[in-house]
Amino acid sequence: MAEVGLPESQQKIENKIEETRQRFKNEYVQDSSEKYDSRDVDRLMKDDSLVEGYLAWRMNVVEDALKMIDESLLWRKEYTVNDLTESCIPKWMFETGAVFLHGYDKEGNKLFWFKVKLHLKDAKTFQDKKKYVAFWLESYAKREPGMPLTVVFDMSESGISNIDMEFVKYIISCFKVYYPKFLSKMIMYEMPWIMNAAWKIVKTWLGPEAISKLKFVSKSEIQGFIDPEYLPPHMGGTDSFKYTYPPLPDDDFQSPVCENGPIVSEDESECKDAEMDCKESLESSFNSEVATKPRKVNFSEDSLKPDDLDKGDGCGRLKGVRRPVTTFKGTLLHISPAEELSFGSKDTEKKCLIILSNVTKHHVAFKVRTTAPEKYRVKPSNSSCEPGTSMDIVVSLHGGFQASPQDRFLVMAAEMEQNSGAALTELAQFWKEVPKAKVMEHRLRCLVLESPKPNSILSSGSESTLASGTNGHQDLHTTLVRVMAINSRLEQKLDMCLWIQKLLMTLVSFLMVFSFSTMYLMWTSYS
Repeated sequence: MAEVGLPESQQKIENKIEETRQRFKNEYVQDSSEKYDSRDVDRLMKDDSLVEGYLAWRMNVVEDALKMIDESLLWRKEYTVNDLTESCIPKWMFETGAVFLHGYDKEGNKLFWFKVKLHLKDAKTFQDKKKYVAFWLESYAKREPGMPLTVVFDMSESGISNIDMEFVKYIISCFKVYYPKFLSKMIMYEMPWIMNAAWKIVKTWLGPEAISKLKFVSKSEIQGFIDPEYLPPHMGGTDSFKYTYPPLPDDDFQSPVCENGPIVSEDESECKDAEMDCKESLESSFNSEVATKPRKVNFSEDSLKPDDLDKGDGCGRLKGVRRPVTTFKGTLLHISPAEELSFGSKDTEKKCLIILSNVTKHHVAFKVRTTAPEKYRVKPSNSSCEPGTSMDIVVSLHGGFQASPQDRFLVMAAEMEQNSGAALTELAQFWKEVPKAKVMEHRLRCLVLESPKPNSILSSGSESTLASGTNGHQDLHTTLVRVMAINSRLEQKLDMCLWIQKLLMTLVSFLMVFSFSTMYLMWTSYS
């Protein structure tokens, strides 16, 4: 009977989905075509799982699901969710690390972290914070459609100044209305007792199903939900992960860098001096140890030519450029090195090699982007690689710049048609048309090599000054953000103290009036 009942149940769901679509089209879309983003409406009409998610969250009641869909699509248009990029969000929000994706719970759900102590209530930034959360959720929904999230509110070292009930209500609405079925559970870690009353209010916003997903845990209990390998030390875990921005390549979801995000392309037209870099020689070991079988190197119009490999720079061969020894094995390209490009202060340490190996049966277009295009020259930065061949990309520092651990590189690759050419004009058009889902991305960070220890205090001091000058701007910005945050907290605490003072004065006045009234009544009764 169960086998017979299953198709009938599935048929009922399909009928509900079709009914929901038809009613939404007739009752909500027909009157005003500009009410929603047309992309959201098209997706609703084509994606069965999306409609099924709304129905399941509303117990398969079509009327309730329609109201939820209406509210969700209105929100998506108001916040332009389909077009949200990192450039739409203030950079300092990413830099604070108050929100990020990292690690998994015991059920394999991605962890969505909220560092409550880093959040301060501010009406001026409230809208940006809403977009910030929407950006993270939409990015995750596109990369992992249908995969639920576990939200972790880390309330360590937080207090009353960090409470923002409107913001909490918005986050709950995101999972309750805008992203149905995305919430696996919501873990509240070490909630201060002073917030108990506030969270009683929060429960009224959740509803029965969502309340069952709310978990209040202490340090001794959280490992029942998350293994120590994904818990920071202050939670009793062993995870040494430190949030940074721009993201490191060790966590794909640390910060979903998008096409219009902080990683920017190098402008080929401004790189005339880079042509001289391409003519400098590389050690012959680049080609002799790449693979166990001979490797064919595919050169594009702006890549290194065979003649260039044999030329000297007038001072002998470059000894600081060595072949990478680690490899990242992607679906389209194998990339060497796997994680880091090493740069030093010496002239021989200012060039690195990236080797891309095409492991497909088709042409693969690639481009290399960097967070610091003013520092680096990448040759070639935009080209294609033939099937079964490899390409050498030279990354060099120029203009007296120094590498920084904050610098990042992004290698993007996508499969092309067999007869596609490698001309820059054709590649530019290709990258405009290729779907993002078909683009492979891999990130590389910079490793700054330590300089030899100086022989004198004077040289040590000069190097220290140079290092501090390189990172001084960033340190000043970080310090300023912290000072502003501390100042805001102090202001809120002062406001709270003044409010408590007024309350106490009111209570004292009331008690005095009550006492005098009681004494007067007693005196009149004895008289």
